[in-house]
Amino acid sequence: MAAAPELVAAALATRAAFREARLEIEEFHYEYAANLERGDIERWPDFFTDDAFYHVAARDNAESNLPLGLILCEGKGMLRDRAYALRHTEMYAPRYLQLRVTNTRVLAIEGPRIRAEANYLLLETVIDEPTRLQQAGKYFDVFERSGGSLLIKERRCVYDSVVINNCLVFPV
Repeated sequence: MAAAPELVAAALATRAAFREARLEIEEFHYEYAANLERGDIERWPDFFTDDAFYHVAARDNAESNLPLGLILCEGKGMLRDRAYALRHTEMYAPRYLQLRVTNTRVLAIEGPRIRAEANYLLLETVIDEPTRLQQAGKYFDVFERSGGSLLIKERRCVYDSVVINNCLVFPV
């Protein structure tokens, strides 16, 4: 039995909307990663809404609903404080970061909000050491449309290993 034409049209429109949202999120990720790779930490909070939630936690804690994490910022003010501390007070050896974001999936589009997830890899090179994998994990995001562009309303970064290098200083 063939589906009604209106159901087919609705399904195609939904698939097109999800595809368009995925491409927009991928472009967002490219700019986000490029910003962190340039070390432009002062601009990092600009990728978030004023009431954003940002959390970086190990997978075992996240899956057990335990709140302990490496980074927790509630609101753009906390994001700015973290950026300021990284630029002006933290002491660490010079390094290069490479952030790779892949396998972006749109899970839902709810008005101006888009729920999505993606995989990430954070590679770090301290100038006189070999490059090492700092984190492998997954973003669980809620994006919000603002002024025609996307901002992160909620980003939960869940990394796979419970063991990490002790010098995680930058956001992912």
